[in-house]
Amino acid sequence: MAERNPLSQPGRRRWLPRVSLDSETFGRFAESVASFMGTATFLVYMTVFVVLWILFNVVGIFGFRWDAYPFILLNLFFSTQASYSAPLILLAQNRQERRDQVSFDEDRRIAAQSRADMDFLAREIAAIRMSLGELATRDFVRGELRNELRDLAERLEQATDEEEQK
Repeated sequence: MAERNPLSQPGRRRWLPRVSLDSETFGRFAESVASFMGTATFLVYMTVFVVLWILFNVVGIFGFRWDAYPFILLNLFFSTQASYSAPLILLAQNRQERRDQVSFDEDRRIAAQSRADMDFLAREIAAIRMSLGELATRDFVRGELRNELRDLAERLEQATDEEEQK
């Protein structure tokens, strides 16, 4: 293998190591952060944190006063939290939208298949009804048999009357 001379090769030098993350793992992390930030528990924790921060810095409990009144450090923490939470929430929303789109596409495919199945069954039922329309029904056959029996009974009566008259 030829040895590579960095001076003879154009390109950028990297000062930071290349980081590769599994997008699925990071996506699950983003969803867990986004779902936690939308809970009452998170709001309670943040409220307690802010109240303690203000108490420590205004009252000076145990002599701690690291952030004077306009609370610039607290504001910096909130800004940092917002700058990280907004992209995480957007990433979680994008992942949910992709899942919803896949689910919607699958629902459309199933609905189209169901529609095709229903159309096929409707055509089959129509064909069966047309075939049955040409067949004699049970009531029709019974009626015809009754008429024939009446005719036979009348003929028998006539035949017996004629024999008696002879």
